[in-house]
Amino acid sequence: MATLNIVLVEPEIPQNTGNIARTCAATGTRLHIIEPMGFKIDDRKLKRAGLDYWHLLDITYYKNLEDFFEKNKGGQFRFFTTKAQHKYTEVDYKDDVFLFFGKETKGLPEQLLFDNPEKCIRIPMINDSSARSLNLSNSVAIAVYEVLRQWDYPDLLCAGKLTQFDWEDAE
Repeated sequence: MATLNIVLVEPEIPQNTGNIARTCAATGTRLHIIEPMGFKIDDRKLKRAGLDYWHLLDITYYKNLEDFFEKNKGGQFRFFTTKAQHKYTEVDYKDDVFLFFGKETKGLPEQLLFDNPEKCIRIPMINDSSARSLNLSNSVAIAVYEVLRQWDYPDLLCAGKLTQFDWEDAE
């Protein structure tokens, strides 16, 4: 399976990070967290949001952005931001893609965005200043599933079974 990576830059809300961890675990996506975080990793809210998926998670921590970039050279980087000029659906995602998401209160550092305009992408929203952004965990889920859709959901179970009935009996 191709490698998909989610990068959280200084996440602040444990429930969001827990939900993102669960999405990553359920899809085989690697999670990278860049410190500082607004909570301790053993925060009970974080653990509760991730439920019992923690053993399925491939997670790496970094002390700052410089540490991350030093250890992850050569990846395809995409920066999700409300400030971008390009839609996330306009991108052709390749293997070893890293999708960056900023902290809930400020997003990604503007210098990073300014230095990488063609790598900045957005999820379209209404044009109303009171709707500043989508919830972080929802944005990550949208992005993960767009990449997986383009890759035709490799190694993911794409059909389910009923618990009390059999689909074949209905035919």
